[in-house]
Amino acid sequence: MALEVGWGFRAASLSYQAVGFGSHHWLAEDARGNRLFLTVDDLTAKLGRADDSADAAFGRLDRAFRTAVALRRDGGLEFVLAPVLAGDGRVLHRLQDRYSLVVHPYLADCRAVRDGQFETSSDRLAVLDLLTALHGARVAPGPLADDFTIPLVDELREAMRQTAEPWLCGPYGSSARDLLARHATDLALLLAAYDDLAVRVAGRPDRMVITHGEPDAANVLKTSAGFVFVDWESVLLAAPERDLWQLAERHPSALAAYSTATGIDIDQDALALYRMWYDLFEIVGYIALFRQPHADTADSAESWRNLQHFLRPAHRWPGLLSGLSG
Repeated sequence: MALEVGWGFRAASLSYQAVGFGSHHWLAEDARGNRLFLTVDDLTAKLGRADDSADAAFGRLDRAFRTAVALRRDGGLEFVLAPVLAGDGRVLHRLQDRYSLVVHPYLADCRAVRDGQFETSSDRLAVLDLLTALHGARVAPGPLADDFTIPLVDELREAMRQTAEPWLCGPYGSSARDLLARHATDLALLLAAYDDLAVRVAGRPDRMVITHGEPDAANVLKTSAGFVFVDWESVLLAAPERDLWQLAERHPSALAAYSTATGIDIDQDALALYRMWYDLFEIVGYIALFRQPHADTADSAESWRNLQHFLRPAHRWPGLLSGLSG
C-alpha cells in the first residue's frame, strides 16, 4: 500500500470520512492508535481547460502542498495544517494516472465552525489576524500566481450556445437547460464584466500576496490551541481580496480592520472579481454536471437548488449588469 511504502505507516483500519467537497477522505489508524488523515483527489476533476492534463493538475497540487509545508516549516505559521512528508520528501503521491494521495496529521480536538459562520467577533478578528500573517509571509517555493482562469469556462460558453438542443442526460438536464436559456444574456454580460475586472486586477501585480483562497468556516477549524487553516490545494499568489470577500459578505467591518492592521487599501475591483469568480465557478460546475448523465439523488437535488441560487445574474449583480446593458 502507498501509505506503508511512502510514509512507513501500516494502517490497521481505514474509515471513509464524509467531509469536505470535491475530494475523498479516509482516516487511517495503526495498531498503536496513531492516526493520519488521507485525501485522494481525482485529477481529471481538476482540469481547467480543454488542453489541460492530469499531469499538469498533479503538478499544481504538488506546488500548492509544498507551499503549505514551507509556510509552516520556514514561515513559522503554525496555523497552517501542512501535509506530512513521505520518507523521500514527497508531499504528493501519484495513485495510477488519475488519482493523487496527500497525507495530513489527524486533528482529534478540532471542530468546524457552527452553521458556516464564525461565532463571535473575537473569532473573526483572530481569523483576520491569521490572514494578515499569511499575506505577509514570503517563502520558497511560493505558490503559483493567479491567472484568473475560471476552470472549464469554455464548456459553459458552449452550453450557452446549445440551449436550443435537448439535454436528455438525466432528471435535471432539461430544467438546467431552460434556466440557462432564460439567463443567457445576463450571464454573457457577467462573463464580460469578469474579463474586464481580471485585466484591471492583473495590472496591479505589486498587491499580490500569498492567499489561501477559501478561508471560510469549512476550512478554518477551531482547536484547543486556536484556529487552523486546512485544505491548501487552492493557495495562490493573488490580491488579498481573494481571502477577504467572503468574510466581508457577512461582516463588512472586517475590511476596515484588515486595512488598519496592514496599511493595505481595499481594492473594490478585486473584491468584486473574486466574488464573481465564485459565482461563475459554481455555475460552471453545476451546468457541467447536468449536461452529463446523472441520477435523481440527494446530491443532484442539492446541486439543482444551488444552481438556481447562483444562476441569477441580474439579481446577484443588479448594479453591474444594469450599467453594462445600458
